[in-house]
Amino acid sequence: MYIIFKQKSQALKTFFLKFPIVTLLSALVVFLRNSYTLKIMYLIGFHAIEERIKAGGGRELLVAKAGPRAREILDIAVKHKVKVNRVGTFDLDRLAPDNRGIALKVTDAGGGSSLTLETALVQLGDRKNALVVMMDEITDPHNYGAIIRSCDQFGVDFAVTRDRRIAKRGEIVAQTSAGASAWVAVVETPLQRAMEHLKDAGFWIFGADMDGDPVFEKNLSGRVVLAFGGEGSGLSRLVRGNCDGLVSIPSLGKIDSLNVSVAAGILLYEVRRQWRCAAEQGSF
Repeated sequence: MYIIFKQKSQALKTFFLKFPIVTLLSALVVFLRNSYTLKIMYLIGFHAIEERIKAGGGRELLVAKAGPRAREILDIAVKHKVKVNRVGTFDLDRLAPDNRGIALKVTDAGGGSSLTLETALVQLGDRKNALVVMMDEITDPHNYGAIIRSCDQFGVDFAVTRDRRIAKRGEIVAQTSAGASAWVAVVETPLQRAMEHLKDAGFWIFGADMDGDPVFEKNLSGRVVLAFGGEGSGLSRLVRGNCDGLVSIPSLGKIDSLNVSVAAGILLYEVRRQWRCAAEQGSF
């Protein structure tokens, strides 16, 4: 044991004598940088770029061809002190295929604030009405982004998902949401735990299911969670079993259901419609 320790001590002594402290610190910086490198993404949609910049995100705006819309975004980037870099068309096409002359370099294509469930609930205070969207296995980034866009439009307080990476293409989420992903807060947490805490906070949880009761017959006042399942599979057994009720959208078509993102928009509108009617009647 002593011999091994002595040999290691001599090796360390030789190492420190051979390499000055500055070199060691530089090596440490490089190591840490490589260990914690964030994934670089490029946003190419005009709306996604603009909203991300306004929300305080974006590391660098790359500009190859500045048409009228791109020049507007360029001015916004300068106003928000985002670095602007002129690049060649070939270079931009290599980094961000299908671009329209500009691209925003980011490390997190979502951009919306990430909260703990506890923090999100505290921020609601004692409000009687609140609206939350729960996404259960939404794997298609186009659907994920479209739902986030509806969340923004209908004033959802926050969204809950098991893991935001369930929709892996963050740049598609940003583009499909038309930039709304820069504004909508997302809580990442196990859904069973989330449902328990939401119920304790006075929320009623309604799952979207084509076998549910017609949504127009449900009272959606107060604190409401709307839970949406994945395409094809629908709500998972765990989430479905913990819902307070299931709601459906009556339809007249030949196919059996709506796309999940379309259904989300309709159900969110219905919640807001009921709230408005209750407010006009003085019962809310």
